[in-house]
Amino acid sequence: MASQERKKIAVIGAGPGGLAAAMMLTYKGFSVDVYEKQAYIGGRTSRHTVGDFSFDLGPTFFSMPHILEEIFEASGKNLHDYVNLVKLDPMYELDFDGMKIRATSNREKMKEHIEDLFPGYGSRYEQFMTDTRKKMNRLLPMLQNRHGSLFDYARLRSLKALPELEVGRSLYDVLGRYFDDERLRLSFTFQSKYLGMSPWDCPGAFSILSYMEHEWGVYHPVGGLSRLTEAMGRVVEEHGGTIHTNAGIKSLILDGRKVTGLQLDSGESVTADEVVMNADFAHAMTNLVDEGAVRKYSRKSLEKKNYSCSTFMIYAGINKPVDLGHHTIFFSGDYKRNVEEITKTRLLSEDPSVYVHHASATDSTVAPEGKAALYILAPVPNNFSGIDWDEKKEEFRDLVWDLVEKKTGQKLRDSLEVEDVLTPLDWEHQKHVYKGATFNLAHNLGQMMYFRPHNKFEALEGLWLTGGGTHPGSGLPTIFESARITSSGLMEKYGKAGVTV
Repeated sequence: MASQERKKIAVIGAGPGGLAAAMMLTYKGFSVDVYEKQAYIGGRTSRHTVGDFSFDLGPTFFSMPHILEEIFEASGKNLHDYVNLVKLDPMYELDFDGMKIRATSNREKMKEHIEDLFPGYGSRYEQFMTDTRKKMNRLLPMLQNRHGSLFDYARLRSLKALPELEVGRSLYDVLGRYFDDERLRLSFTFQSKYLGMSPWDCPGAFSILSYMEHEWGVYHPVGGLSRLTEAMGRVVEEHGGTIHTNAGIKSLILDGRKVTGLQLDSGESVTADEVVMNADFAHAMTNLVDEGAVRKYSRKSLEKKNYSCSTFMIYAGINKPVDLGHHTIFFSGDYKRNVEEITKTRLLSEDPSVYVHHASATDSTVAPEGKAALYILAPVPNNFSGIDWDEKKEEFRDLVWDLVEKKTGQKLRDSLEVEDVLTPLDWEHQKHVYKGATFNLAHNLGQMMYFRPHNKFEALEGLWLTGGGTHPGSGLPTIFESARITSSGLMEKYGKAGVTV
């Protein structure tokens, strides 16, 4: 009787995409080893601890939890056995020079709130939701299937969805159909920042981003979003997979154009039947692959691609309670100018928009009793800007604090117990994010679907991609979809049992 051989999968990076793929593959019988350069798992979706305070390192918004629920189910597990999810209401507060919009996923409540603030616009909100639901239903099949060939666009699902891509119309233009008040329009377009893009440049298809929040809500996992990746890591190990931390990759091992394994920073070599790469795409192409092997993604060609903005981060432990909701966005007085400074002129703004995550408003586990953990983020240009952050760090930090204290009307620095600051330079050199572009490759039409690096990587045999640098793109729901696409591809190749006879 022929023996069965479990196929060996090596996963580079223990971020959410790599962990989601590893969960599903281990459950199906593949032998999976995950290699993570850092001492912790989660990548940008990890815990950042400063003193007695706990912060999300990167993502703080969690929507469409049903996608992760399905991934846990596809791994033989129940998400809610591992994570306690709290639905936020309001989802977030948007502050336009003191005029506040409190967004909720309660449809009737949101309509009434809009009508109170902007008389006559409640029905337009309803129309936006109705129209965008149809768009979402058309686009989902394109987002949930891989695009390895231009012929994929000839499939019926793609032909139905193509008009919904709104080619030639920006996200800002699309929302203009419903809202001509600038503040209301920005309330449904600021989500383009999740992609690191400007609403004036972001394709109109991404009106689905605000729809997803208003349709399914925004959730907070008790303990922070790192609880999601910690739970995923537990599932991988429960299914017999192995996660190696402090195990950076020096290079891919190639036999011609076939990836056969990995060379670790330690000098050890490991073999694999297939490799799933969850590392930051451009960073990995620059550092893990010999330039001659992948000319399509040479250093020069990578530099010509479009990338997201970066973020300037302040993680602050305050030794008193803070009067602020869970998520608050303070909009710049001239939002369009601020966005252009971030994405086009690549200048440091004197009036940035600032986002404050006050998780301790909902979650008592992230800060000691009577104290508050504040995560403060200002979108800034990526490192193509040439900004000298060693010189500008303190000045910009002070500007951001001045703005937060002015907008909240609270003296916070006087009660600052601990603080850590992360600049775009730190994102690049400490967190291995190419040019500090924290939201990865931009999502312009020339870098979406077929034109994004493929889930079954087109340039090297035996290499698969997951994460924000491949289809369908950045943001946790889409990263989880990328893992599902990649895992499905491997299961199709080897059979659902992950073995060959």
